[in-house]
Amino acid sequence: MKEQLSRGRDIHFDVFDRVIAAQEWGKPGGRKVLAIHGWLDNSASFAPMSNHLEDVHFIALDTAGHGHSSHIAPGLAYNIWQDIADIFAIADSLGWQEFNLIGHSRGAIIAALAAGTFPERIKGLGLIDALAPPPISAEDSPAQLAKSIVDVARRQDRATSIFNDADAAIVARQKGMHKISEQAARLIVERGIKPVAGGYTWSSDPRLMSASAFKLSQEQIEAFLGRISASCCLIAASLGLQKYIAKQEGLLGKISNIEKHLFDGGHFLHMEEHQFDIARLMDAILEP
Repeated sequence: MKEQLSRGRDIHFDVFDRVIAAQEWGKPGGRKVLAIHGWLDNSASFAPMSNHLEDVHFIALDTAGHGHSSHIAPGLAYNIWQDIADIFAIADSLGWQEFNLIGHSRGAIIAALAAGTFPERIKGLGLIDALAPPPISAEDSPAQLAKSIVDVARRQDRATSIFNDADAAIVARQKGMHKISEQAARLIVERGIKPVAGGYTWSSDPRLMSASAFKLSQEQIEAFLGRISASCCLIAASLGLQKYIAKQEGLLGKISNIEKHLFDGGHFLHMEEHQFDIARLMDAILEP
């Protein structure tokens, strides 16, 4: 890996009175790619893989509430609908009528739904270790909204952990939900902490831990995926979310042009042992 190229150029976009920060690799004229990271991660999760992509203008976003991006207004929950709106607002500001999307984990779910929202605008779609959100029944929707309202109020001004130094935050990140190497954790943490009195704390909004206000039904999920026209590559990690993806196998038939690849490894395989292999598969579906 070209270590000196791991971190991209810092850029930002003004979107709906908020700042969405991003990192940029490559240059205008290459294949246009927006990348969407996973829950509680940031744009740095695409730094290793970006070094292996060829002929790209690659922009990885810090989605709202993550990394260096603004938090949303008080009292609101984070919902993927706003992330989808942000994606197309940013593409419009870049003058990108058509472009490619790559997403990891929560970002893959956002990317898939975005590609079903405006299918004519997405040319290639890369999904890393996630496919679609868990469905909800109509009967459970009121309880979902109630839980979201309570969660947001409870977390609105909640204090977050303070670490003496960045290394302590990296160790804590390695003990998270999914196993991650020290090198990969360092990339994410260095962009995901901020200095405070006594050390460092997470820059992400505590409300990201709150329940979504609304979720889609099975029929709605199928409708979104059924509208995807982009060439699609789905990567599943044997030690990541493959078990969950396997339960969604029936959804693969809704996407007209999709290939699935299973790799041995953990949830962050695109940052670690399979970054080159995954970059090659992404190269195959990213269009000019």
